[in-house]
Parts: sequence; C-alpha cells; structure tokens
Amino acid sequence: MGPPMVHKLKRMPGIFLTGFMGSGKTTVAAALADRLGWDFVDLDAAIEAGQQATIREIFRTRGEAEFRRLETEAIRGLLARIVTGAPCVVALGGGAFVQREIFEMIEHQGVSVWLDCPLETIQLRVAGGDARPLALDSETFRSLFEERRGAYSRADYRIEAGVAVDSAVEQILALPFWK
Repeated sequence: MGPPMVHKLKRMPGIFLTGFMGSGKTTVAAALADRLGWDFVDLDAAIEAGQQATIREIFRTRGEAEFRRLETEAIRGLLARIVTGAPCVVALGGGAFVQREIFEMIEHQGVSVWLDCPLETIQLRVAGGDARPLALDSETFRSLFEERRGAYSRADYRIEAGVAVDSAVEQILALPFWK
C-alpha cells in the first residue's frame, strides 16, 4: 500500500479497529491509544452515552436502521474532530464497517485495521451474556460471522486477534503505515 497510507495518516490521524463482536476491538483500541498517547473512543459506548440507552435497547425499541443512522452520525462527528488534528483510536461496533457509507468515510479519511479473531475464541468470549443482541442464536451467530468477513477484509490492514492484548498492539505498531 505504500506512501498514500502514510500521507493519509498524517493528514487524518485516525485509526479504526474493525472486526466481529468479541474480537477485542475495545480492549486493543484502548491499549493502543494509551501507548500512542492518543484519544480513545469506543463507538458503541459513545452512542450509548449520547442516547442514554444501551445498544440492545436501541435495537429493540427503535430498530437496527435507526441504530445504523446513529452510528453513521457518530462516525461523521468523530471524523470532524480527528480532522482538526486530534489523533484518535476508534473501536468500531461489529456491524459498522459493513455499512457502505461508514466504510467509505473511513476508507477516505482514516486507516482501518481488521482484528481477525477465530470464531471459537469469539464464542467463548461472548458466551453467557445477553448484552449482544445478535449473539443470541448460535447458527445465526456463525452465519453472521462468515457473512461479515468479506466486509472486514476490505480494511487497510489485518492482524491476528485472539492473542494477548499486548501482542495485538505490537502487531498494529509494526504495520507499514507508521514508517
């Protein structure tokens, strides 16, 4: 990918971590931001704070389309902040990168990294909780995982997730766009 990426990062200091629910986006993004001394934003948490409702409640009471609209607006606001020179590491929600408009905004204005995590690891991480509305049925969960891989693969870079947080951060810091 070469020089354009380096130029893009200098112009727009935003790194967006994408991947399936439970792949470690929030944890890795927070650790990476800490290492870099950059701001950290968990997109889902930011939406929940702004709406004073959980993602689950928004899905249930307002529907997925309204949630995706809120998500797109949140990304737009973040990019407006980042363009002013406030470097930021963003943990995207699992479905954000699948949305064409969000993907295009990030593609043009940030660097995206896919945290590729094995399904078995993800299943262990999300088991037992009911906070993830799309994780309730295992067959639906598996097909959603497979379906979204194509979207995630469009990220600028891919790292192996499902490893220790420090290892994931080191993989990101070793990517060529920093040079």
